[in-house]
Amino acid sequence: QVRPVESGGGLVQAGDSMRLSCVASGHLFSTYAMGWFRQPPGKEREFVAAIGEIPRDTDYEDSVKGRFTISRDNAKNAVYLQMNSLKPEDTAVYYCAARPRDIGNQTWEYNYWGQGTEVTVSS
Repeated sequence: QVRPVESGGGLVQAGDSMRLSCVASGHLFSTYAMGWFRQPPGKEREFVAAIGEIPRDTDYEDSVKGRFTISRDNAKNAVYLQMNSLKPEDTAVYYCAARPRDIGNQTWEYNYWGQGTEVTVSS
């Protein structure tokens, strides 16, 4: 199993960029698909992006396509979320999650979750 830990959140202004990092302790990190989810204030947790065992296998929620990029560095047991052109509606707690092998975009598909990092985008 793996244990994800997120970092990199904070307060930014609309239009700014931010990179979130997630480092996962445990073995065989490269065999896990990794996902980023977010939970806006007062709303359900929602899918943002995911990356498979094969780094070119990625998926994005429609509202972040072209603005967010997910990547991974298996040598560091890390996955990243580069967020550009941030909008106030991107304000949320961002969670990193892991599941064996196959990429997924549903919360129930992921076995291991981090504690989350808060991102606030001011207008």
